[in-house]
Amino acid sequence: MQLNFKEIFTAFMVLFAVIDIIGNIPIIIDLRKKVGHIQSEKASIIAGVIMIVFLFLGKSLLSLIGIDVNSFAVAGAFILFFIALEMILGITLYKDDGSGAMTATVFPLAFPLIAGPGSLTTLLSLRAEFAIENIIIAVICNVIVIFIVLKTSAKLEHILGKNGINIIRKVFGVILLAIAVKLFAHNIKALFELA
Repeated sequence: MQLNFKEIFTAFMVLFAVIDIIGNIPIIIDLRKKVGHIQSEKASIIAGVIMIVFLFLGKSLLSLIGIDVNSFAVAGAFILFFIALEMILGITLYKDDGSGAMTATVFPLAFPLIAGPGSLTTLLSLRAEFAIENIIIAVICNVIVIFIVLKTSAKLEHILGKNGINIIRKVFGVILLAIAVKLFAHNIKALFELA
């Protein structure tokens, strides 16, 4: 066990920015209006389980199809880059419309809104740089924050207002952009060293 609070905090912030649970408050409120009730505990736990399982099995799945973690991390850096652009510029490059027959708690809330392609790619990208136990703690901390936000989404929207949510999105977008650049630079260097 090599607990490193700097790694935990960085991994937490990266996942927090990618999941963008604060920025998703309007979507959550919209879902509540459509389906009436969202099971916050269930959605948080399912999202957490998906992320932790992918953290352990993602590498095996990649090696099965012949992709190394550094290549995946570079691809992850591109996804983070585009997510950051969405957050900063207020544009939508990709968003699932969430029209499915399953309940809103699991789909689209737990997956793909919380544990979506961005957060799963990010987990493997983080695994290339950080100790796995630090990432697990960061995931658990994010699940707790997600649960709190889901429980208090209506109050948070009222307190922050539309402008407050937009400002938070843009700030985290810039942080995410910087992390994407760092992740890309670190892993592209590792790829050239392997070649």
